[in-house]
Amino acid sequence: MSKQLRKPVRTRRLGALAAVVVAAVTATGCSSGSSGQQQDDSAPLEVWIRQDAGSPAAESAEALTKAFSEESGIEAKLVAVGVNDFETKLQQRTAQKDLPDIVINDTGQLGNLVTQGLVREVDRKGVAGSGDIADRAWEAARGYDGKYYGVPFNSQAFALLIRKDWREKVGAQVPSSWDELIQLADTFTNKDPDGNGKKDTAGMVVPGSTTRGYLTWWFSTMLWSEGGDFVKKDGDGYSAAVDDPASVKAVEKLQAMFCDSKVVQPGASTADSATTHTVFESGKGGIYLTGPYMLPRFDGSLGKDKYEVVAAPRGTGGEAALAEGENVYLMAGSGNEKGQQEFAEFAASPAGQKIGLGVDNGGIIVRLPVNTKVDGAAERDDPRWDVFQKVYDDHGRNAPALPNWATVRQISSEGLNGVVSQCSRDVAGAMGELADEIDAELEKQEAKG
Repeated sequence: MSKQLRKPVRTRRLGALAAVVVAAVTATGCSSGSSGQQQDDSAPLEVWIRQDAGSPAAESAEALTKAFSEESGIEAKLVAVGVNDFETKLQQRTAQKDLPDIVINDTGQLGNLVTQGLVREVDRKGVAGSGDIADRAWEAARGYDGKYYGVPFNSQAFALLIRKDWREKVGAQVPSSWDELIQLADTFTNKDPDGNGKKDTAGMVVPGSTTRGYLTWWFSTMLWSEGGDFVKKDGDGYSAAVDDPASVKAVEKLQAMFCDSKVVQPGASTADSATTHTVFESGKGGIYLTGPYMLPRFDGSLGKDKYEVVAAPRGTGGEAALAEGENVYLMAGSGNEKGQQEFAEFAASPAGQKIGLGVDNGGIIVRLPVNTKVDGAAERDDPRWDVFQKVYDDHGRNAPALPNWATVRQISSEGLNGVVSQCSRDVAGAMGELADEIDAELEKQEAKG
């Protein structure tokens, strides 16, 4: 299948000179790659990353690509593909059988890419410096079949950003449980923490939209901390776990935040992350569970003295936090598989990771380093990043390695959104229905235990 996903590299890049080049390559004895594509170790690489063109992050990606070319001698061209239409453009190139050589994309997309046959398998032991890459990061590059389909590049975990000035004004301590956290959110909602004499603040900022599975993305940390889950291991596969007692109890707490205490911001059930970022930085929300990439923005808009970074509290099921990141995917059908791997190795090396930290320009494409030889907090001279690093190292939890987690995440988000949008819905009944939907999807993916 993968052989058909790319036009021959010389035909695609050199047009009418293809016959001459193919003849020359054949004469020099170039070999065929894993997909059967004729190989040329000097062929240029096309590198895609999910960042908006012209952004500081795209500038860091450009610096990474140039540094790789300087070190390897292999020409590499960066294409910054917009955040909102990345998948659409990738599918267009798939239909054209003209994939880029490298794609830097979310770990959550691994199953989808593998299912479509768009990526090559990676030999973990054959990757230079693989032993320096964190095991948890490698876990996020492993597919349902136990094989690896990417090289880790960037990782992150989620922690709480709490308005420190508000907390001190209302005389509250840092929450040590989810119940205390929800109580603090209630105080922020009802006790005028900003002192303007109006009831115009929300305790908890939640991206509750179903877009890209945002609600599942946010709720994962809370659900796991409370001992619940979306799916659970069942023999050689998985089965739904959203209707288990601990899961139902956690969802009931979630529904109460929207419907009873009403501690979330107005419009939370349709809010995506672009909206919630604005809510927090505009002084309308007091607690935000998010990733470390927001620190530079909020330092500029709020001021770093106004908020604190705190690990999500322990729940009845212990401590847990969503861990995710990005992999370097070696796309199927490349005419330079050796160059693909060299790029991935450079991106994961200390040199590549330090470029990705974006210390010089603020363009963060490496949030937490996957390479254990790089201390991100020290490089940034900011101990707040170490809070995220410790959460990742000690309590980070990747999404389950399903054939296509993205689909299950979307189904789960829609089910959860239903109970927070319709306050009269019975949670146990709704989670039973959602469990049936998830099990049916697992059957389709041939992953049902």
